[in-house]
Amino acid sequence: MLPPELQPRAFRPYIPSSSSAPSFATSSSYNGDQNPNPSPPTSFSYGRTAGSSRRSSSSGKNSRFSPSSFVHNARIGIALVPSAAFLLDLGGTPVVATLVVGLMVAYILDSLNFKSGSFFAVWFSLIAAQITFFFSSSLYYTFNYVSLALLAALTCALANFLIGVWVSLQFKWIQIEYPTIGLALERVLFACVPLIASALFTWATVSAVGMSNAAYYLMVFNCIFYWLYSIPRVSSFKLKQEVNYYGGEVPDDSLILGQLESCVHTLSLLFVPLLFHIASHYLMMLSSSAAACDLFLLFFVPFLFQLYASTRGALWWVTKNEHQLKSIRFVNGAVALVVVVVCLEVRVVFHSFGRYIHVPPPLSYLLVTITMLGGAVASGTYAVGMVSDEFSSLVFTALAIIVSAAGPIVVGFPLLFLPLPSVAGYCLARFFTKKSLSSYSTFVVLGSLMVAWFMMHNYWDLNIWIAGMALKSFCKIIVGSVILAMAVPGLAVLPPKFRFLTEAGLLGHALLLCFIENKFFNYSNVYYSGMDDDVMYPSYMVVMTTFAGLAIVRRLSVDRRIGSKAVWVLICLYSSKLSMLFMASKAVLWVSAVLLLAVSPPLLLYKDKSKSASKMQPWQGYAHAGVVALSVWFCHETIFEALQWWNGRPPSDGLHLGSCIVLTGLACIPIVALHFSHVMTAKRYLVLVIATGFLFILMQPPIPLAWTYQSDLIRSAHQSADDISIYGFMASKPTWPSWLLIAAILLTLAGVTSIIPIKYIVELRTFYAVAVGTALGIYISAEYFLQAAILHALIIVTMVCTSVFVVFTHLPSASSTKLLPWVFALIVALFPVTYLLEGQVRINKSWIAESGDQDITEEDSKIATLLAIEGARTSLLGLYAAIFMLIALEIKFELASLMREKFAERGGLRHSQSGESSATVPPRLRFMKQRRASTMPTFTIKRMAAEGAWMPAVGNVATVMCFAICLILNVHLTGGSNRAIFFLAPILLLLNQDSDFFAGFGDKQRYFPVTMAVSGYLVLTSLYSIWENVWNGNTGWGVDIGGPDWIFAVKNLALLILTFPGHILFNRFVWSFTKQVDSRPLLTIPLNFPSVLMTDIIKIKILGLLGVIYSLGQYMISRQQYLSGLKYI
Repeated sequence: MLPPELQPRAFRPYIPSSSSAPSFATSSSYNGDQNPNPSPPTSFSYGRTAGSSRRSSSSGKNSRFSPSSFVHNARIGIALVPSAAFLLDLGGTPVVATLVVGLMVAYILDSLNFKSGSFFAVWFSLIAAQITFFFSSSLYYTFNYVSLALLAALTCALANFLIGVWVSLQFKWIQIEYPTIGLALERVLFACVPLIASALFTWATVSAVGMSNAAYYLMVFNCIFYWLYSIPRVSSFKLKQEVNYYGGEVPDDSLILGQLESCVHTLSLLFVPLLFHIASHYLMMLSSSAAACDLFLLFFVPFLFQLYASTRGALWWVTKNEHQLKSIRFVNGAVALVVVVVCLEVRVVFHSFGRYIHVPPPLSYLLVTITMLGGAVASGTYAVGMVSDEFSSLVFTALAIIVSAAGPIVVGFPLLFLPLPSVAGYCLARFFTKKSLSSYSTFVVLGSLMVAWFMMHNYWDLNIWIAGMALKSFCKIIVGSVILAMAVPGLAVLPPKFRFLTEAGLLGHALLLCFIENKFFNYSNVYYSGMDDDVMYPSYMVVMTTFAGLAIVRRLSVDRRIGSKAVWVLICLYSSKLSMLFMASKAVLWVSAVLLLAVSPPLLLYKDKSKSASKMQPWQGYAHAGVVALSVWFCHETIFEALQWWNGRPPSDGLHLGSCIVLTGLACIPIVALHFSHVMTAKRYLVLVIATGFLFILMQPPIPLAWTYQSDLIRSAHQSADDISIYGFMASKPTWPSWLLIAAILLTLAGVTSIIPIKYIVELRTFYAVAVGTALGIYISAEYFLQAAILHALIIVTMVCTSVFVVFTHLPSASSTKLLPWVFALIVALFPVTYLLEGQVRINKSWIAESGDQDITEEDSKIATLLAIEGARTSLLGLYAAIFMLIALEIKFELASLMREKFAERGGLRHSQSGESSATVPPRLRFMKQRRASTMPTFTIKRMAAEGAWMPAVGNVATVMCFAICLILNVHLTGGSNRAIFFLAPILLLLNQDSDFFAGFGDKQRYFPVTMAVSGYLVLTSLYSIWENVWNGNTGWGVDIGGPDWIFAVKNLALLILTFPGHILFNRFVWSFTKQVDSRPLLTIPLNFPSVLMTDIIKIKILGLLGVIYSLGQYMISRQQYLSGLKYI
């Protein structure tokens, strides 16, 4: 026998190209040809000879581990991502907060290239989130039994564990260093995910729709996850060249799951839904024939699914002999099919559709059984590929004729016209066996006549209105939809040049289906002779028709029966139906379809073009962005309804417009990310658009009516009388200053992203700085200082000066270095003037007296004025603290940049001295460097020494003033909190070395101001606390020697002095940062214990604890320096 690569293509066994989905022995697997016929049974995978068995065993022994990316992420994500969302919903905000903090730590560690730390951070985050879940969730109050609550908690914990396992597989270093662990984790995922995910999905579904059909939901999810995870698949970590074996055969040790896991999955599929139904309905499981049928259906429907899955290798663990598998499928399938059909007759047909059966019993039982059982047998045999020869085709045709004749008799079709359905059945069977288009055309015509007769016979004469339409109109639409559905299979087998007919049929059917379901699902009342009754169109029907339509579209697309544009439109139409499940709006389906059609072209219509070039032309990008904007504006009413449903009341015009802008920006992300990722301008404008939308949402500025189109829906929502009756008339605060803040933020963002070219044009930079400062100054004045109009000019000047200083410090010009110190001096001078003038203005202007209220006395007026002065001055202190902080940060950033430039120049000089010639630099790179040097306005080291020597001093002044103002604010706002100094002292890290104030201050001493400020602040406040306690305890100026106040003062002063040695030694160590050869830091530790244990003042206790920590830290740092020196020696 020739090897596979030398065999003719027609006789070459199919070897799967993807290692993640190997092809096992099947009798109906699609082989990639255009012919839609099921392929004849083959046995190349399981019918092995002794030689192939030996080859497989030897190959299995030699199969090796290959580190690679985990290729089953999408498959695992289908189960674990919704499960994680459900767990977060159960846990609530505490779980989300815990997880966010932990994952941020993991991300930081990963960005620092600390892979093992990131790995353990992820696991610790999941463990902490699970512990938080146990304490924050309401599981123990939801379930009536403790055992159920514990079982639910265990299920959630296992799901969390599986999420951690999935995340662990994303760390490739685990695969490299611990290959067996990678294989084990993959096996654990595929073994446990179907069991846990089906339980969680059922739990979520039951929470939404109720418990009555919970066992059937579990059965459906079991079947889905069994198909996704239990069908044999090759491991991601096996060598790829060992996957494609002779004849497409895969050794057992290359599969993810073993025999034990496959057996457990099968038992779970068959028995868990049945046992769950028995446990939840044990009191009524045999109360009726329908209840008894539920037991049989819950076992035999999964059993039939298992037999069908065996055609994809699901029963490989039972036997690998194809003939044995065929006999198993035939015998067990026949028995299961009979049981399922009989149970469906009792449970569904006679129970729900008995009024359409026009044949008396017992004949009705016989005819219904013949129809359903014959149809099921014919469909099943054709699906598994048993209709492959003349005899089987003859039997299949006979069954089709019998079924097509028995069914019309059941529904009351006239016997005189009975040959018509028989001929239709014969033509349908001939189409499936011979692919005769003429026969299928006859079937479509006859079938359409029968459907039209059924609708006219049962519904045509009823005077019923559904969703504002007569029932007759619905009958016409349903008949048209059925005709299109029957015509599509025949159109799909036409030659490729008639593909447009298939596309037109599918699009017409999808539009009619969307229209019908929109009417049935969103209009909940039926009007019949003035009586109202609820129409129950279940939501699962929407889900079923949606996924069925998407599956059909995918199969036709794979077989190249329809084009990419038709696939795009059909996916959008079918997916938009799901929006009806989340929002009760009569137009949400069509709005969702329009949005999907506008957003999805960059994702679906440009797949076949080369990745090396731009996939979309610029004019196409602009066109798509314009279409997206128009679509969002067309759907603004639905967006308004969604916001109203979310907030519980009509949204403001700013919130509405901001949501539309954000949605437009998010919808344009695929255009930029997939097709213009190399165009920085597109990215910058996209960021600006999204930021604009979020600013509108957060600030909600007033929008003139001329800017908005308010429909009757929006106008009526804003003029609702319910808001007035509930909330009354509310005086709204003027919000026009928010426009200024939005303008300032957008100008800043445009300047940072270089949309406004302020880097290269000095005049534009000046106008930019003045505009930003003016906008911020007017906003702050109008928002926080309305009662002090005279101060508005001073505040605006201060903000303009700050903006000019920051902008020209970051992007200096030729003369800015000489003017910026004077600008900073003006800011410092305006601070006391504004602070003192604010109080004087309020004192001279008694706004309470101007109000004319006679009930307020003069004393109350003075108190109110003093409180207003105190509040306004506190606001001014906060404003100037922020200004000085911004200036200090900017100067620190610029000085750090200059130092990096200096080190880079030194490195370049050494590199050039070592013999590296500049001729080796490419001309293009040299030109880019020259151009950047000529266009980018930055300081140089020489210019820094000549013109920018003021920067460190200005930065130090700004830092000290910011720290001092923050201390004052701490006293005013918190009364002098002890904890505040630990947050305020790091401000002193912004200090710089200069020639005036901090001449000996360098990079080595950068932590000294922080520790010194903490120690000094606590010492001074401790002395003040002692004096305050003694002063409040005495009416005079003196303290009685030997009295209680004297003892209190002496004791606490002595304990305070005992903390000094540790703090002095540590601050000296932080200043010099030289190792200590003796153990003096350890000797100071006992001195702090009395201060911790015996003091009456909390600040002295904190000083004692800090002294212990300082001494231990100093000793450990010195010890580490000593050991490092020994290693160097």
